[in-house]
Amino acid sequence: MRLARVMIGTDVVAVSVDETETCHVLAPGGSLDPLQVLLSDPRGLTRAVAWAELVGSFPLSEASLLAPLYRPGKIIAVGLNYVDHTAETGLATPMSPLTFAKYPSSVTGPYDAIVVPTAETSQVDYEGELALVVGTACPPDGSATLENVAAFTVANDVSARDVQFRDQQWTRGKSFDTFTPLGPWLLTADAVPNPGDLHIWTRVNGERLQDDSTGSMIFDIAAILAHVSSGTSLEPGDVVLTGTPSGVGAFRVPPRFLDDGDVVEVGVDGIGVLRNPVRFSN
Repeated sequence: MRLARVMIGTDVVAVSVDETETCHVLAPGGSLDPLQVLLSDPRGLTRAVAWAELVGSFPLSEASLLAPLYRPGKIIAVGLNYVDHTAETGLATPMSPLTFAKYPSSVTGPYDAIVVPTAETSQVDYEGELALVVGTACPPDGSATLENVAAFTVANDVSARDVQFRDQQWTRGKSFDTFTPLGPWLLTADAVPNPGDLHIWTRVNGERLQDDSTGSMIFDIAAILAHVSSGTSLEPGDVVLTGTPSGVGAFRVPPRFLDDGDVVEVGVDGIGVLRNPVRFSN
């Protein structure tokens, strides 16, 4: 099932989107984060789907797709998790998942602009990623599994490389506003039988620059979940980014950073495609 957060008129609503591109309302307006609300109640999504036909429906073409989650409680990202990407950086293969945080305020929609603060950075990079969304709470004992995953989506871990390397830590340079495009929807876990074998790619201005399979991950999703839940509680709506393949701009020869007016597309076959223009801002 495809779940989305959309703007219809002046209301933000949660919907399921069927094969005819019809939106069925799961939660009416009144919250900026209706899918987060449903995920936080284990019965909420089930009840909402059962009642959707009673609430109303409309064509997807009449709505604007937003990021499926407005402000996730946590965004946990994994670095150096694809074999060829680790090789292109020249860094050693991690012995365990290498994690960092992204600020929830960095989330933006699947078709919204990536706004580059040129006063802060001149080396902005793309990183196409498969992301998962936690559906059920998990204690900080390393016990999280795929059973705790509600859905999958597509992410772009936009990165200000000069800030990242100058700061010698990754969070700030990856957390500027609009630096985490998500969407266009959440595909529920039952519709993704093998998340370890998905085609993932990135195009800039139509040129394919990343092209791989999630099967190339060094640490699979089960290992990532066990690691990130060791010492940290996972809560419904938390987002985990699983790493990016090779082909990022910083390690090309010569480097290829995003420019004003570029269009970045990130796709995970069977899940969805992001399409974000780049806009420079002082």
